[in-house]
Order: sequence, then C-alpha cells, then structure tokens
Amino acid sequence: MEKFTRLTSVAAALPQENVDTDQIIPARFLKTIHRTGLGKHLFAGQRYDAQGKENPDFVLNKPAYRKAGILITLDNLGCGSSREHAPWALLDFGIRCVIAPSFADIFYNNCFKNGILPIRLPREQCLALMEDASHGENARLTVDLEKQEIHRPDGEVVTFEMDPFRRQVLLEGLDDVAQTLKTHEEAIRAFEARPSRAWVPSTKQASRPQSVIGAKGETV
Repeated sequence: MEKFTRLTSVAAALPQENVDTDQIIPARFLKTIHRTGLGKHLFAGQRYDAQGKENPDFVLNKPAYRKAGILITLDNLGCGSSREHAPWALLDFGIRCVIAPSFADIFYNNCFKNGILPIRLPREQCLALMEDASHGENARLTVDLEKQEIHRPDGEVVTFEMDPFRRQVLLEGLDDVAQTLKTHEEAIRAFEARPSRAWVPSTKQASRPQSVIGAKGETV
C-alpha cells in the first residue's frame, strides 16, 4: 500500500449529504475482484447520462477537477452497503484524501485499509474548504498527515484529529497483511520453522518393530 505523508492537490467539492457507496460505485460494477479499473466508474450515475456520455455539469468531469486528489462532501459519506469497491474506485480515480463532517463507520475503516486518508472536520470548515475548491487549479490544498494540518490557499492552517495508530498505518503504508507481518514476524518465522507434518512419525520411529496382541492376549 502506498504511504501517505503529504498531499498537495486540487480538491473537488461535492456538497451533498449521505453520499452512499452505491453512488460512489454502482452495484453493476462490483463483479470484479481487482482493485484497478474502477476509477472510470466512480460516481457513474452522476458522471454519465443514460447513453454513457459525460455529464459536463458534474464536478469530476470539469477540466479543473479531472485529476483531483481530494474530495470534500457533507455529512455521512460512505453510508449504505459495506462494499470495499468504494474506496477502490476512489483510489483508482486518483483520490487519496476525503474530507467530510462525518463518515459511515465501515467506509471510514476501509479507507485506511486502502491508503486513503479520511478527515473529519466541522461542517463550517468543510464548507470553507469547498469554497476554496471552487477556484479549481488556482486553489490547491495541502494535506500534511505528519503534522495533522490542512493548508488553505490563503495560508490559513486547519488542524484535524487522527487516531495515532491509524495515522501511523498510513504514514508507513501498511495494509492488513503488512501489519500482521510487522507485528508477528518472529512468531510467523518460528511457525514456519516447525516440521510441516509434526503428526507423522519420523523414519526412525516408523522402523521400530511393532508389537501385536494376539487373540488370547499374548504378545506376538
């Protein structure tokens, strides 16, 4: 998983509440188990019309936001089903940071597992950042995870809270597998060094004569 330390990017504003996972990535695109290729289907219901043509009014179709690395929305981002394809689609599009007043719990957790930084901010601050985002390429935001700061175009610094463990996971780029290997490396190596089939007798043991008890109880 790619590390997240500092990101400077155009931000795309989606001033909607309850943006659910079906809006982020519609169910018809969930047949794949691959994490790549989903970016083109991100917000498909809003980005394209019934004929598959781009909706020029949707923010991610506007030239200034086609390479946005930050998405700002309102309350309860990622509600709905628990599909992990939602952060996959965001990441494949190029979005590394999502900002909202609140998130659905499972979506919030899935973001960390896939290298996306979800930031909770008061609604007023989200609206202020959306205003910054409305200026397109002339108003880039810088998100500094090490310092837990967002630098606005006018120089103002917005601070945010982050669980120390989750912060470290993103700074080091550790997914679940990498965390397990890091935390339990010695135990894993010890397990791998054990005989692969400890329940099978050794050749020496197997060659020993075996005693057989006869029908009358005598040893043969």
